[in-house]
Amino acid sequence: MLLIVILVVAVALIFDVINGFHDAANSVATIVSTHVLSPRLAVLWAAFFNFVAMFVFAPKVANTISKIVIIDSSNSAFIYVVLAGLLGAIVWDLITWWFGLPTSSSHALIGGLTGAGLMFKGPDIIRWEKIIQTATFIPLAPLIGFAIAFVFMVAVYWIFRKWRPRKVDGFFRKGQLFSAALYSLGHGGNDAQKTMGIIVALLVAAGMMKPEHQLSIFSGDTLWIILSCHLAMAVGTALGGWRIVKTMGMKLTQLKPVHGFCAETAGAFTIFLATNMGIPISTTHTIAGSIIGVGSVKNMANINWKTAFNIIYAWILTIPASALVGALCFWIMSLISPKF
Repeated sequence: MLLIVILVVAVALIFDVINGFHDAANSVATIVSTHVLSPRLAVLWAAFFNFVAMFVFAPKVANTISKIVIIDSSNSAFIYVVLAGLLGAIVWDLITWWFGLPTSSSHALIGGLTGAGLMFKGPDIIRWEKIIQTATFIPLAPLIGFAIAFVFMVAVYWIFRKWRPRKVDGFFRKGQLFSAALYSLGHGGNDAQKTMGIIVALLVAAGMMKPEHQLSIFSGDTLWIILSCHLAMAVGTALGGWRIVKTMGMKLTQLKPVHGFCAETAGAFTIFLATNMGIPISTTHTIAGSIIGVGSVKNMANINWKTAFNIIYAWILTIPASALVGALCFWIMSLISPKF
């Protein structure tokens, strides 16, 4: 039992590294495309703030993720539900990374868990209110990011209307360091908690933790979960995912530092809000909506709508596709082990 738990924790941390790798584009796309930082410096900047987010946000998102599937600690098969869900998310993340599509690692994880749970015991063990809450924010997160970015961009145009373009550019080059840090802080705060929630669900399934036990950096028996997840996320971000950086920062619209600042600040505000509400939103969706928001202020024609719609199609497919992979993984495990 202990060996299996260690194995699944390792897979969860691998997912966290892939999550950081896959979603690195969210944190650095705008600051790279505006040439404020080089790609290598940008990912290191983002990785640092991904890590320190553990000291800023309460683990409310982790609590949501850990309760998507109703776990019976007396049945060890739930450990394999968690493993199959992770594998479903990892496979979908790698597929979309290969094609350069900025899909949501969060929704892939939720889809994978849901698919594995459905294959194991059917719909009765899924907390559908958690799924509905998350699904509601699939359209809301990018729309909120879009609206805030649009308002920020209009306000900045008005406030700095008398400034010379070169002076504006210089000012927001410095400002983008701040906005990118904020966004990376939000990204680490929301996304790292998803893997924390998975590990909690695993430990509950193995009977090593009570369902009501709360994560805290001040608790010696849970600090390792928080620390390892944030570290794995930071490592993944530092490795970078350049295929998606190209899509997010260079294909959606042409960005200058002022646009990058507004997009990142709007994205950070949206993620902070959701994290404090305990909602596992897609940081990918959020920054994409924010980038389109600033681009639409300049000119709707400046948006590459073909790329935008390709991203939207991938968003729609993520939960059902990862659920299918998660279900398939659990089915294969059930063929190998007769106790299912």
